[in-house]
Amino acid sequence: MNTAPASTPAAAPQWLTADEQRVWRAYRHATTLLEDHLDRQLQRDAGMPHIYYGLLVQLADAPERRLRMTELARHAKITRSRLSHAVARLEKHGWVRREDCPSDKRGQLAVLTDGGYEVLRRTAPGHVGAVRQALFARLTPEQQKSLGEIMEIVAEGLQPNEAGADLPWLR
Repeated sequence: MNTAPASTPAAAPQWLTADEQRVWRAYRHATTLLEDHLDRQLQRDAGMPHIYYGLLVQLADAPERRLRMTELARHAKITRSRLSHAVARLEKHGWVRREDCPSDKRGQLAVLTDGGYEVLRRTAPGHVGAVRQALFARLTPEQQKSLGEIMEIVAEGLQPNEAGADLPWLR
């Protein structure tokens, strides 16, 4: 549906060039394969998907190993509903527990348990090895530096302004 005013013609899309299309498709292919590789490694070693591992890492890095659920959703870039489901699964394993937020009676905290910290400690070496083997071992130091700079530029350009934005962690 065209929502442009009748007096303003819709701009024609600026299609990707052949080189841009090649880069885009290579990026999509590589990131899909990398995510699948890391998911399989974590499922094999810890019985959890990569996203759950990321949640445990966020909690391990947080003060007192606890974060508000909304903040954890923001870090993970997922909906609060998806986070709630993930935390429920992590609770069943005894790796995370929920606590009421002392400063906001409506809020909840996700807390990394000692058991969750232990599974993270045991799983981290294999995960780091998988990341190193799949990504860093394939790149020269110069390529690693360039990749880091490129990803920082892309992330900076996509960093949302939360005021009025339709962001997953606000849903």
